[in-house]
Amino acid sequence: DVQLVESGGDSVEAGGSLRLSCVVSGYFSKRCMAWFRQAPGKERQGVAAIVTGAHNKYYAGSANGRFTISQDNAKNTVYLQMNSLKPEDTGIYYCAAADDGAWCSDWADYTYWGQGTQVTVS
Repeated sequence: DVQLVESGGDSVEAGGSLRLSCVVSGYFSKRCMAWFRQAPGKERQGVAAIVTGAHNKYYAGSANGRFTISQDNAKNTVYLQMNSLKPEDTGIYYCAAADDGAWCSDWADYTYWGQGTQVTVS
């Protein structure tokens, strides 16, 4: 079974920072890992993705320059460092993974999901 367990969500003031963590387990590719955000009343959208091992990274426009996705293979963990947070960053953040052979930059290819962690920026 694929298991993705997020943590690190919190309530912060605008301009603050948070680091989200996603512990990954299970027998699957783990080549494409990503973070998505679902804002209140909106559809879930991709925020950042990483090609693990190759370190290629992709960011949505709203995250570029403020968020950084990274990995620690020894800990089977993917991180999302979020700086200069804005109220529009508020939402539930989900860790996601795609099957082997997926295009890591294609948000639609992500089919495995964690339970989400709430981020509130005021």
